[in-house]
Amino acid sequence: MRAEEYAHIVLTAAALIFACRDQYQEKMVVQAAAQQRTTIGAVSPMPMISEQNSQMTAPTTRMVIDRFNEAFNRHDADALAPLLTDDTVFEDTSPAPDGARIEGKAAVLAFWRVWFMHNADASFEAEDVIVSGDRAVVRWVYRKLRNGQPWHLHGVDVFTVRDGKVAAKLAYVKG
Repeated sequence: MRAEEYAHIVLTAAALIFACRDQYQEKMVVQAAAQQRTTIGAVSPMPMISEQNSQMTAPTTRMVIDRFNEAFNRHDADALAPLLTDDTVFEDTSPAPDGARIEGKAAVLAFWRVWFMHNADASFEAEDVIVSGDRAVVRWVYRKLRNGQPWHLHGVDVFTVRDGKVAAKLAYVKG
């Protein structure tokens, strides 16, 4: 992995972590304001930030990512199709050094159908899923048999979810 790719992954993960921290702080401010019911002048109390709106995106994103990962591990392109936007983007980890970029639902599904046929024993185990708004980072281990022997590879996917569908899946691997 090039230094630029590594830096991009680290910066993306840091941005997601800080965004999660900011959502937590936002929730605490809303709760404190609700408990104090502070009024300014003659204005009636109202929350400064909508807790419901700030919390709604993350669960939706997590559900989409979980459904996506389950369908992907079943090698079920038909189940993946409704989870993708028409303009979805997939960046594969190969060929080195930058991987291939595939654009559009039809092209991405066609790629994965072929990939599933050539990797029938492959599975991805999500080690960690970090969600912030419409973004998610999934740390995973890819496992399969290679030359009859168990083999694995560690990697990260950076997802963007739009309108309850995957708009982008950018894949990166270690070493």
